[in-house]
Amino acid sequence: MTVPEPTPAQTDLPAIDKVVHEPARMAILSVLDAVAEADFTFLETMLGLSKGNLSSHLTRLEVAGLITVKKSFRGRRQRTTVCITAQGRRARKEHWEQLERLHDLMRD
Repeated sequence: MTVPEPTPAQTDLPAIDKVVHEPARMAILSVLDAVAEADFTFLETMLGLSKGNLSSHLTRLEVAGLITVKKSFRGRRQRTTVCITAQGRRARKEHWEQLERLHDLMRD
């Protein structure tokens, strides 16, 4: 069986960042890109994610350097505040550009 040679469009496919591409993480970055900061409860409500699921995605984004997570106390209650980093803003923007590029390649 002969494997066909890839077309120029196939060899020129844009790289997709899998950390950013996951829908919940892309949604988190999109919300954070629109606000100065957001607390955990706001993100949980806004995105409809469970506490555990949101926490897991925030950890992944923080490890990648795309967000910062700050924990503080308001009275006796812990408050978790999340901000997007400059790297996170770039990654989100580049991700959309890569998707548009992929879309354009498939239309040619």
